[in-house]
Amino acid sequence: MKRGSTFFLKGVVVLIGLAALAVCIFWLPEMARRDAEAHPETSYLQYPFLAGAYLLSVPFFVALYQAFKLLTYIDRNKAFSELSVRALKYIKYSGLTLSSIIAAGILFVILFIDDDVAGIIGMGLMCTFASAVIATFATVLQRLLTNAIAIKSENDLTV
Repeated sequence: MKRGSTFFLKGVVVLIGLAALAVCIFWLPEMARRDAEAHPETSYLQYPFLAGAYLLSVPFFVALYQAFKLLTYIDRNKAFSELSVRALKYIKYSGLTLSSIIAAGILFVILFIDDDVAGIIGMGLMCTFASAVIATFATVLQRLLTNAIAIKSENDLTV
């Protein structure tokens, strides 16, 4: 892979991270405050919502950081190394953690909110599915990379 394409991908990862950080700092608290003002009967849910949203951001940022590290390994011609396998493992665990937290949030919404929640549940299911797909993709890449490293080390031993 050429350095320009990994540079572009690193830029995309950084921009996604900055956008997510801006959402966490500026948009989420404001949205929770406005929703609490609009629906005073459920204003007590403002803080569990914010806690869940910030809890979700941790594995998301871990996955972004690991993706950035993986691109750095590719730049340094260390794509076929244990470091890359470890980065993919962390991405896999982050995806699984995101899916689990979102599924728990969906259950919370179903159990504690009586309003029309079809939109919230639909978005949650899409995000759960997307996180599961990322975790599955990382798992497949991790296995392929592990097999490629094993084949490479076998070839190095026979030469």
